[in-house]
Amino acid sequence: MESEMGSTPDILKRIVATKWEELRDRESETSRSDLQSICRDAAPTRGFMASLDAAGKAACPGIIAEIKKASPSKGVIRENFDPLQIARSYERGGASCLSVLTDESYFQGSDQYLMRAKEAVSLPVLRKDFVVDEYQLLEARAIGADCVLLIVALLPLDRLHALYGKAVELGMDVLVEVHDEAELELALQVSPEIVGVNNRDLRTFEVDLETTWRLQALIEHEEPSCHIVTESGIHTQEDIAAMRSRGINSFLVGEAFMRADDPGAKLAELFRLEPR
Repeated sequence: MESEMGSTPDILKRIVATKWEELRDRESETSRSDLQSICRDAAPTRGFMASLDAAGKAACPGIIAEIKKASPSKGVIRENFDPLQIARSYERGGASCLSVLTDESYFQGSDQYLMRAKEAVSLPVLRKDFVVDEYQLLEARAIGADCVLLIVALLPLDRLHALYGKAVELGMDVLVEVHDEAELELALQVSPEIVGVNNRDLRTFEVDLETTWRLQALIEHEEPSCHIVTESGIHTQEDIAAMRSRGINSFLVGEAFMRADDPGAKLAELFRLEPR
């Protein structure tokens, strides 16, 4: 793995190393063939991309509201953490989709959080984790994920291709995450339907919203039908207005909501929506 991740930030290298260790343990508990059987019997996925598109056609922002208890850099973000209640709050507030952190070691997430959130609402759900192997895609489908995250910084091109194809084969949408031009060049080689632009530089943890606009021009030139999601650093109505004025209508927001007493009410306030 080390040679495949030469320029990858140290935090991501540590996370990936942990993932490979976890995979060995998880596969010893539940085999791939068992997961494949569960996937074959699973209910149809809810359309993640379709939900974002529907918001855009209604001239509304497509909001992917994140359920996140903690992060490596910030520690615990929300002490009073109930994924079921948070999911319902987000749906009332006007979210188009949910994103649920399932990584246990670094984000204090859980597959159970995703399952509980999915059962509580009618929204499609993204499993936000650090995917390095097909086994995790089978897990995602088995626990009810409608979409998975593939982070280009973690994956050599051949693995990105293979994982993207397998996720689609399993009936899930894929959010392909990039931060810079080099990562975008790789991402575009799989002809992604959804690209998430992370405005946070994982090498420095600095946030620059212009990252989205810089990469937007390249995406629209190379893959004009691709749906762009801006991630990280959206905290104010001015941030949202700036994005929408440039044609960016889909947002992944977590921390700004998770620190509020009522995450869904904060969502509605920030995006100027009428609660449902």
